[in-house]
Amino acid sequence: MVTMKTDTFPDLASVCALDNYQIKVTYVTGEERLFDVGPYANGPWYGELIDPEYFARVSIDPQFKDTVSWPHGQDLAPHEVYELGILIDE
Repeated sequence: MVTMKTDTFPDLASVCALDNYQIKVTYVTGEERLFDVGPYANGPWYGELIDPEYFARVSIDPQFKDTVSWPHGQDLAPHEVYELGILIDE
């Protein structure tokens, strides 16, 4: 039996924090997208992202390789980051 990836987005290659609660996500295809995390950075769970030093600790989740996450477990749905992210034109 052949298993095929059914996601509509490529795998993540890297993620980095930018100013104003933006992240830049780079996919293995070389495609880059900007995603605004600001609207999510509130409440008891995501509110910790308001701290710029903590926000800068964004990474690719070591267990779920297509997920953007932070050290205390906050994460973003892969399809949402891809679909709502703004494509960076070269």
